[in-house]
Amino acid sequence: MAPVIDKKIAKAALKVQHNEVTEYFIYFRLGKICKDPHNAEVLHSIGDEELAHSKYWESKTGVTVKPNRIKVFFTVLTARIFGLTFTLKRMERNEGVAQKTYDELIAHFPEAKKISDDEAEHEQKLLKLLDEELLQYVGSIVLGLNDALVELTGALAGFTLALGGTRLISLAGLITGVSAAFSMSASDYLSRKAEEDPRAARSALYTGAAYIITVMLLILPFLFLSNKFLALGITLAAAVFIIFVFNYYLSVAKELNFRRRFFEMIFISLGVASLSFGIGFVLKNVLGVD
Repeated sequence: MAPVIDKKIAKAALKVQHNEVTEYFIYFRLGKICKDPHNAEVLHSIGDEELAHSKYWESKTGVTVKPNRIKVFFTVLTARIFGLTFTLKRMERNEGVAQKTYDELIAHFPEAKKISDDEAEHEQKLLKLLDEELLQYVGSIVLGLNDALVELTGALAGFTLALGGTRLISLAGLITGVSAAFSMSASDYLSRKAEEDPRAARSALYTGAAYIITVMLLILPFLFLSNKFLALGITLAAAVFIIFVFNYYLSVAKELNFRRRFFEMIFISLGVASLSFGIGFVLKNVLGVD
């Protein structure tokens, strides 16, 4: 039978209990979808600890709670899209509210401090054991993404003034983008091969894939719209969005400074696009191209 406790404290205990049982299901589901046996074991270990904590709070509240199924679903979906490391570190960032609730409970349940401290320490150690392929090649992805954003936004801006309709611009952009992707991928492979890096081929694959995906996203407006200036505006907005998403990912997964990297990439990409737009305008008039 659960001890009689203050209503406010009981509510806080239930909140923590609900959070712990939800995280147990999150870690359990992540472990099930994880292809790497080592990572799956790590996730199940964290999940077992969360379940033990939820059982402790159940003994205090006397209530059995169900997990937040919506939170479990969207967290697992995020992991499928952005990877385990990003998802788990993002969960860590949101631990502040739970920690405040724990702090309220410690005065009434002194053992809760040990549970909170042990959980934080243990999870940090376990998270460091995670070995995710995506993060091993993040440098290659950055290389492909950065180059595609800078080169293609600039090229498309120049083509918008120098060429006629959107179909012609998209054709020129695709030829430029795909050729540059192969060139960048080959350069990355040869560079790493010269350094005797055994991961040269996979690194080149990630570089090329990042480049091609970025190219396709930037050219899409020109494929579906007839107004080339509107298409260029949407392309530049898409470039800003890609920069935002990727830098947010890096800031969480690699614990890097989001603001500095975001504005740096924005300045370079849009600066090159503006310069290319101007060059296209000048050449169009100098060469008398209609």
